[in-house]
Amino acid sequence: MADAMDSSQEHRILLVTGPSGAGRTTSINALEDLGYEVIDNLPLSMVEHLTAGAALPRPMALGLDVRNRDFNATALIELIDRLTRNPAVSLEVIYLDCRPDELIRRYAQTRRRHPLAPAETPAEGIEREIDLLAPIRVRADVLIDTTEMTPHHLKADITRWFSRGDAGRLAVSLQSFSYKRGLPRGVDLVFDCRFLANPHWEAALRDLDGRDPRVAAYVEADPRFAAFFGKLADLVQFLLPAQLQEGKAHLAIGFGCTAGQHRSVAVAEKLARCLAEQGWPVAKRHRELERRSAATAVQVPPVERAG
Repeated sequence: MADAMDSSQEHRILLVTGPSGAGRTTSINALEDLGYEVIDNLPLSMVEHLTAGAALPRPMALGLDVRNRDFNATALIELIDRLTRNPAVSLEVIYLDCRPDELIRRYAQTRRRHPLAPAETPAEGIEREIDLLAPIRVRADVLIDTTEMTPHHLKADITRWFSRGDAGRLAVSLQSFSYKRGLPRGVDLVFDCRFLANPHWEAALRDLDGRDPRVAAYVEADPRFAAFFGKLADLVQFLLPAQLQEGKAHLAIGFGCTAGQHRSVAVAEKLARCLAEQGWPVAKRHRELERRSAATAVQVPPVERAG
């Protein structure tokens, strides 16, 4: 990506966090290979000192997790809020996520102790850490689920999102959400999809989501859809080169509907395909589907205790 930023934003900082074993170290190493200045496990109290002086000569990536000396979730959220309000800082929070059962498998392979359960099983530490980081996960600008990724795939994903060397590529994030849960953090543009026909009222479609072709076909059958999507695609395709010219590295676009399950998901999926066909790097995030998936995911196995 081009290094140019708005002149009022002198410090570009990436905060990289997530549960232990999810891939933070791999991500930090990949960012260092991309030319970022990286610091892992910097105490939270030291982060803001980095923005007190002259503009950083290079974008900086900071690895933060429970091993940080003064780490706690409330302090990190407050830090994110302060940096977000600072007009001299361009901040992005990257959260490396992973299913608990896969984290357990990774710990079993490495035979390492979990930092939150040095004298107990990794499963206990993983459960504690996921609970501790839950409010930070919600605040992430970029969420990468590494459950099915190899380190090679994760490095490629980080490169796709945060490469500084290819001035012809701008990473686009498309996010669906429910208005009942509020706007997602960090979106640049938001489009309301609640005017479209709602598949919720069709019993056969109610339990499906916008990724299903039957739901997508129902939404697209709305007489207003074709005109809406045509104008939407034209606007986004007009904006992307302009944003790139201004030195932006990423553009986040949100699509909202009532439950964040059908209409917003279908529109985000269709636009993602459209932009990908034109060569734009696109990442998708369906916030409410992620919440549902997390609620039904494989739980951390109960820990057996003697006696």
